[in-house]
Amino acid sequence: MCGIVGAIADRNVTPILLEGLRRLEYRGYDSAGVAVIDSKTGDIERTRRLGKVRELDNALSETPHNGHIGIAHTRWATHGVPSESNAHPHMSGFDLAIVHNGIIENFELLREQLKKEGYEFDSETDTEVIVHLIHLKLKTNSDLLLAVKEAMKELEGAFALGVISKESPDKLITSRKGSPLVIGVGIGENFIGSDQLALMPVTNRFIFMEEGDLAEITRTSITIFNDDHEVVKREITEFDTSHDHAEKGEYRHYMLKEIYEQPKAIQATLEGRIDQDHVLEEAFGPGASELFDQVKCVQIIACGTSFHAGLTARYWFEGIAGVPCNVEVASEFRYRTHVVQPGTLFVTVSQSGETADTLAALRNIKNSGYIGTLTVCNVPGSSLVRESDLVLMTNAGAEIGVASTKAFTTQLVALFMLNIVIGRRFNVKKEQEAEYVKALRTLPSCIESTLALDDRIKIMSERFGEKHHALFLGRGAQYPVAMEGALKLKEISYIHAEAYAAGELKHGPLALVDADMPVITVAPNNELLEKLKSNLQEVRARGGELYIFADKEAGVSAGEGVYVLEVPHVCDELAPLVYTIPLQLLSYHVALIKGTDVDQPRNLAKSVTVE
Repeated sequence: MCGIVGAIADRNVTPILLEGLRRLEYRGYDSAGVAVIDSKTGDIERTRRLGKVRELDNALSETPHNGHIGIAHTRWATHGVPSESNAHPHMSGFDLAIVHNGIIENFELLREQLKKEGYEFDSETDTEVIVHLIHLKLKTNSDLLLAVKEAMKELEGAFALGVISKESPDKLITSRKGSPLVIGVGIGENFIGSDQLALMPVTNRFIFMEEGDLAEITRTSITIFNDDHEVVKREITEFDTSHDHAEKGEYRHYMLKEIYEQPKAIQATLEGRIDQDHVLEEAFGPGASELFDQVKCVQIIACGTSFHAGLTARYWFEGIAGVPCNVEVASEFRYRTHVVQPGTLFVTVSQSGETADTLAALRNIKNSGYIGTLTVCNVPGSSLVRESDLVLMTNAGAEIGVASTKAFTTQLVALFMLNIVIGRRFNVKKEQEAEYVKALRTLPSCIESTLALDDRIKIMSERFGEKHHALFLGRGAQYPVAMEGALKLKEISYIHAEAYAAGELKHGPLALVDADMPVITVAPNNELLEKLKSNLQEVRARGGELYIFADKEAGVSAGEGVYVLEVPHVCDELAPLVYTIPLQLLSYHVALIKGTDVDQPRNLAKSVTVE
């Protein structure tokens, strides 16, 4: 989603703002801009460009901005097409500028009211409403902080704001409601960002703003007010910057780097959470054991790739632990009436911890009868982490590529450990848990072996260069893996891909199968293998091409129109983690052949912080 960077310092802030925007490129955007109060004239200098940050950088090379306070933004279009006039920062006159993440739901009403006050609009955005509204409030109250506070009262929706004024050149005002924002704490300088990653080059100390917070920031002070406009203290969190995840290193794309980081990322997820033969319950936080003792049912809420992780976990909770488990897309769950079963643990899953629909679902279920909440997340200090009773961090490290890879597999590991600790109260015996822990320990090396298939998958991908559609099939816990594989292919190669439970093939999808419709499937050696083989015979009988990732012990043979890659053997319970790897690699190589933007696919954003 959109990215915000702001800075106030004794040095020129323009390079800081540009570097921050570069580090936010992974979020997805269509335009970029910067506004700086010129240190000589005192005027607000603004430059905006359609396209990548490099276009903005080129423009600033020709017409440099030099100032000690400024704001910058990368925009992902919601209101108004991608264009320079719709790009941020937006200004009211020549003396007030803002950047904004989120959506203002009552912008049309406010727009008409502001037009009656004499304001003219240069863009189609909801954001321009905010800057004119603040400008209007300044006419009756010259204090910038109070003007922003009064404007916030009239805004409906979600927003994070960065505001600068020509009349208050020593103050940076920021606020958040429903959209994340972090303050970077420096020495004689301070910063704001929608993601701490943007500010890592200048500080490793951060304050995560709470819902409804409003802050006045100078070079030497940070004053935060809560929703009741009371001055509050917020904890400063320090992050280790010894390893900078924002660099691609030897890899061509972030996505490929993150695919290859999965053995190490999974090891980090397991570290400190498992002992020789069992999962450490204390890893879930204080009071976890008491809460898990009450669990009789699990409700998982997530979006996109995280939803697929939840669907996989349902097979574990019900098949291993013996606990009922419901899984639902957050955007559907939050808008329907639902019945809460006694003893239900509410589990949210999110890479960013700021996914708008998932966060709203968590907030909406307060006092609804759930025994507690737990989040599986990758970003420390994010809203889901702060607002859940229990937390299990995946520790995957920054994931930059829009198409999620290591976040998915580490979420699966985290959910499998949750399944074990809850399951030990029901069906999981000590001996069985010890076997699962042993399998978890060997998982990174098994994935390393699977990554060794990369060259062969690259060759296989060449057959997809002229394809426009694809079917993915899976059975049992491999069905969500097929769904994730289809999502990856459509996300980055723009090939229309759908996933089906293999047993549903003859109930409709079989009508689509011909020589131009490749069918991709995963075939671990389990009790459903023979049934899956029968489904695949149905595809071959209709002239369809089959691409099979099969257990080396499954006995699946290649032949005319049948392409087989053998995957290292893994226990059936953890097979989803291994079989997702070749599907990620296949999607990556097909995208290269198609010539698409692998890390920043069109129309998509990394962190979806609006509905």
